[in-house]
Parts: sequence; structure tokens; C-alpha cells
Amino acid sequence: MHSPRIKETTQAWLQGCCPNPIFKMPAEPEQPVTKTRSTSAACRRSFTATTTTSLFPNTHFTNHESIPCLQESFLDFIKAYPKYSDTAPVDQIRAREYSQLTLSNHVCLDYIGVGLFSQSQVKSQYSSIIPIPSSSPPPSSPQSDFALFGITFKSVSLKSQLLRGGEGSELESAIKKRIMDFLNISQNEYSMVFTANKSSAFRLVSESYPYQTSRKLLTVYDHESEALDSMINISEKRGARLMSAEFKWPRLRIHSAKLRKMIMRKKKKKKNRGLFVFPLQSRMSGASYSYQWMTLAQEHGWHVLLDACALGPKDMDSFGLSLFRPDFLICSFYKVFGENPTGFGCLFVKKSIVPILEASPGSGIVSITPANNSLCLSEDSSGTDTELEQLAKLGINQEDANTSSENEKQIVSIQERHTLKENESSNIQCKCLDHVDSLGLMLISSRGRYLINWLVSALMKLQHPNRLDNFHQVTIYGPKVKFDRGPALAFNIYDWKGEKVEPVLVQKLADRNNISLGHGVLNHVWFSEKCEEEKQISLERNVKEKEMGSATKSRKADFGIKVVTVALTFLANFEDVYRLWAFVAQFLDADFVEKERWRYTALNQKTIEV
Repeated sequence: MHSPRIKETTQAWLQGCCPNPIFKMPAEPEQPVTKTRSTSAACRRSFTATTTTSLFPNTHFTNHESIPCLQESFLDFIKAYPKYSDTAPVDQIRAREYSQLTLSNHVCLDYIGVGLFSQSQVKSQYSSIIPIPSSSPPPSSPQSDFALFGITFKSVSLKSQLLRGGEGSELESAIKKRIMDFLNISQNEYSMVFTANKSSAFRLVSESYPYQTSRKLLTVYDHESEALDSMINISEKRGARLMSAEFKWPRLRIHSAKLRKMIMRKKKKKKNRGLFVFPLQSRMSGASYSYQWMTLAQEHGWHVLLDACALGPKDMDSFGLSLFRPDFLICSFYKVFGENPTGFGCLFVKKSIVPILEASPGSGIVSITPANNSLCLSEDSSGTDTELEQLAKLGINQEDANTSSENEKQIVSIQERHTLKENESSNIQCKCLDHVDSLGLMLISSRGRYLINWLVSALMKLQHPNRLDNFHQVTIYGPKVKFDRGPALAFNIYDWKGEKVEPVLVQKLADRNNISLGHGVLNHVWFSEKCEEEKQISLERNVKEKEMGSATKSRKADFGIKVVTVALTFLANFEDVYRLWAFVAQFLDADFVEKERWRYTALNQKTIEV
């Protein structure tokens, strides 16, 4: 039986703005739980019905010039989702702290999670180290080579680092504490290791995990991942037996019967079965998966690695993590603290599992150190500039520097200033995390839900003209309109002849229109017998891709589907998704690609290869 605290927390979660089903409690006999679940299901159905009937009802767009303008679309959006106005604090924070998103006029839809840093945070820390006289205007933006902290690689195995790594510098300890508090992870139960990136974290686990006694590696991914491929290659060389979940076409739901069979053991054995690598959400298709897969794996002797890199910025702060306690957890902090360095990966290891780990090469572990900005100069600097020359390169002219004896006192060497600040380095700002904390899980989740479902609905309304079969321009892979889908999307664009426009080409053209998109490969897709025709189409495309030398590298996937990917950060707004929709609608023009090719050539740009 579950404790009263867990039951109360669960019910509170369920009652708040329709629950997220990734956490599902076993059925309880009490009536209130049944009533809550009934209300939850009704709320979900209502959301889907509202989205379907309110957004462009009985309408299809066959010309990019026929789609409604931004203002009209936003009014319809607000009518469908009136509670979107409750997320206005996000827009206020975006305008105040992340002005670079608006000033750059560039829509960033190529990464998920936190993934952004506050400009005021960087400027504040920049000015705290670089002395700028009050009479001199501050630089328009922080220097791109200005580092907020340093990253030093360590040549040590994962097990040694966990056992004898120590607390690190004061700065490292402060960042570690801030991240663990943000993720609601107990320092008494987990040890944390900084890694160069996400791939390094996966590699460290695969190099240290005892495959000689726990021989299996079971992964649950509907897409190719460089980090996962690295883990698979190393694990296989170390003797692991590779297994992968499959995903049902076309919604890409987990094939539950097959996965359950792989997880459950036939006979009760004391030894561990292996490593179960599990994301709660697909960073490519946006499909969400239940926490209960982790519970099932743990009950049947698996060690669990939870990949949290695709989760939203507040999702890991939910109570689910503290209940299920995976053995390993990996997350990525990309551009949270600034552009230099861009970020790092985090590997959390449950302390109780450290003794079973094996010695490993240990590449990829890093230390966080105070930044050395003693010479924040251009790359062509000889390193022998005088102090005033250094200040000049930072935008401070000599006249301002000599205005008074008081200012002269302020012109201390940058190295001395840096030394004075080293003791204060533990006060490094984490405004992005602070902003996410202040907004809360419900507000952030609701905003992402409204935006991604509007985008799905809008894309599905684009249809090529003069086609008797009502041929849709966009094919969406994974969940369509759905309450609990994640803020990620995988799709492809097809021209009027029914040919797929290559995702890489779509990405390049989008970049030309100031929109950053991603691309990837879906794999491990399972087709039922009634979907044989769709399977053959996918297989034929994959054969064609192999002939072109761009086939998927995954040995375990029978085929792959190249797709365009979209990921919404918590700061995404309606204009971002509308601009993407307007861009995709341009492919309704049969000559759009040729026109873009001509534009590149006319402007002496590099020609896009089709």
C-alpha cells in the first residue's frame, strides 16, 4: 500500500489543471480516487475536442497566402485556449531577461528543456569582473570570449571520482548544490559528477557498468541518438546483450506487450538482469512514457538509468523522481549559465550502487573552476597590451579612464580584479533556474501544451491544391493533438507530387528564414499487418537513402525515417510557432524550393543542394 503522503500528493497533482499521466497509481478502492480519475479523463477529452473543433474547423489551406495573419491567428488561439493569458509572466520574463530572443529576430526551435541564459545575468557577472567607469557606456553585449567559469578535464575513472573525488572548488560545490536543489535530488542519496556533455555521461556509465554479471542493455528510444549510440557500441564491446523497445506505427506508442516481455524475468533470480535506459519523453516525437516502466524494471532486477535530457525545465522537480529513485540519472545544462562555456552534462549515481561499478578509462569527467578572464581580449592580441589598451578593447576609452583620480583608482589590473572576485565566485547567478522556479510546473506545462497542440493542428490543415485524394502537405509522426504530449514534434513535408522534401533541406531553408529547426531519424518503429503498405513505403524510402549513402547507422533498427524536428523551450511564444507554420505553408507553392535556390545564387550565397 502507498503511504498517505504519496496518495495526497498524487490527488493534488491530478486535481491541478488536468493531470499528467506519466505517473499513474495502482487502482485504489476509495471512491474519491475513482472520481478524480473520471474527472481527469473527461478533462483530457474536453481538451482534445476543444482543440479539434475550435482551431480552423472544417478548413484547409491550399495556398500560403490564404493562411490568416498573425493577429487573427492569435485571437483564434486565445479563444480556444483562454487560460493561455495566465502565462503572461513568461512573456514578461522573456522581454525583461531574454531580450536577445526578440532583438535577434530568430526563432530557436532546435533544442528543448531549459537551454537559455539570461542576458542580464551575464552582463551583471561580466561587469563585476571587468571594471567599467561610470561615465563610459557599457558594452552592447558581453564579449563572446568572456567566460563565466572554466571547465577542466579530469583523468579519473567514474568509480574513483565517486569514491574519492571530494567536493571540488567552492564554485563547483555551489553550482552542484544549486542544480541538486533545482532537481529536488538528495545529496545524501546521490553523488553528482560533472561531464563534458550528455554523450560523455552515457559513455561513463557504459564503461563502468558490470556487464559481466548483469549482461543486458535494454533501451527505450524511438529515435537515433549520438549519446545512446556511443553507449550501445561500448556496451556491446564489453559483452552486453543489446535489446530495444519498439514503437507502434503511426502514433509511436511503446509496444507494451513486447517491452513487458523483455523486462519481466521468467524465473525469480537474485542477480541483476542488466541496465534499463529510459527517457520519460521522446525528445523527437514528443511522446510521453509512464514512470511505471521504471517500477516494473526495478521489480524484476534491472538497474535503471533515467535520461532526463528531453524533459521540460520543471518536470524533474515533480515528486515522481523522489518516489522512483533511478540508479543513474543524466541531464544536460546547455546555455543555462551563458555562451562561454556553453554548458555541461550532469551524471547522478545512487550511492548504494557505486560499489558494483568497475574501473574505467574515465574520459569525459570535468571540474568546474573559477573563470580566468585576466585577458578578455580579441584573439589576435599578443598578450602584452598595457592596461589602458586592454580597457580600450573592452569599449572603455582613455579619456573616460582619466576623468578623475577616483576613476584612476578603479583602473586596477583585470587580473587583480579577477583575484578579488574568486572568493565570491560561489555566488554565480542561475537566473534561468530561478525564473523557472518562480513560474512553476503547472504554468510552464500549460503554456507548452497550448502552443504545441496549436502547431500540430495548424500543420495538419495544410493541404496541396488540385489533388483528388486531399493530400496533406505535412505528415506528423507520433502523437497528434493530445493533452499530455511533450513540447516536441517530428514531421516531414511533402511536395505536390507526393515526394518527401529532405529534412536537411527544410532545415537549411528554415535557417534562411531565421528559424532554427533540427533533424533526426526515427527508428525501432513496429508496423502491424494492416499497415503493411505504410511499412513498404518507409522501407523503399530507406533503401533509396542507403543508395545515396545516408542510411541510418543504427545496426538494430530495421529501417529509419528521416524527419524534421521541433522543440519548444519554456520561453517559446505564439509568434514563434506561427512563424514556423507560415514558413512550412510556403512549400504549398510548387516553385518555392527553386525560388529559394535562385535567391541564394543571386545573393552570392552558397547554393543549397537538393
